[in-house]
Amino acid sequence: MIGRRPPVETDEQLENVTHWTLDLLDRPRLSQVWDEIITRCGKLSNLVFAQRYRGEGDDWDGEIETSLTATKEIIDRSVDEFDGTGENSIVIVSSIASHLIAGEQPLSYHVAKAGLRQMVRYYAVTLGPKAIRVNSVSPCRILKAENQSFYLDNQQVLDYYTKITPLGRMGTAKDVANAVSLLCGDKAGFITGHDLVVDGGMSLSLQDSVAPDVESLPDLIDPHLSRRSQR
Repeated sequence: MIGRRPPVETDEQLENVTHWTLDLLDRPRLSQVWDEIITRCGKLSNLVFAQRYRGEGDDWDGEIETSLTATKEIIDRSVDEFDGTGENSIVIVSSIASHLIAGEQPLSYHVAKAGLRQMVRYYAVTLGPKAIRVNSVSPCRILKAENQSFYLDNQQVLDYYTKITPLGRMGTAKDVANAVSLLCGDKAGFITGHDLVVDGGMSLSLQDSVAPDVESLPDLIDPHLSRRSQR
């Protein structure tokens, strides 16, 4: 597992998981770490991408480099490193902002997510002959460690998202992880080039259908909706 920050204590205790701390914008270090991963862990079975730009520089350059360029470089470098069992897959975590507009996010975020969807299609076609499946998962706003306290402490906001979601609750990080696991497993053995939307049906409703509920939403701002902390 590669992350920009060191893992939290609970992640350090996971069995059969090794962490490498790395900023994907550090290309020389990325090359070195990737060689180390292959040497230490052997051939790949699955490859999952869930990064986004969280730096303080220009968000356009940073997002494109982190989300698109780094993903492309790692995939291209890894094509011959899969174990060839016929059950190999690549899964990219994108966002419903790849095809909808999230007002709190900058243009760079939307363009990067849309680019990832097309990258999935491209690699699904070009890597298919190598028996490598390529799919993406697109979640909506979800409950996760860094924003859970906000929603749980603001019942009106939680109730609002619950009301506008057909399945009647907010999604969780586990929901996203389960979707990724599905696409990595043999039960998705004939699925490739697909974007699996994980939003409880939220994006299926017309805006004017949920507009009356907006007036009841309290004037609260989720501090985790800043462009560098969202999804």
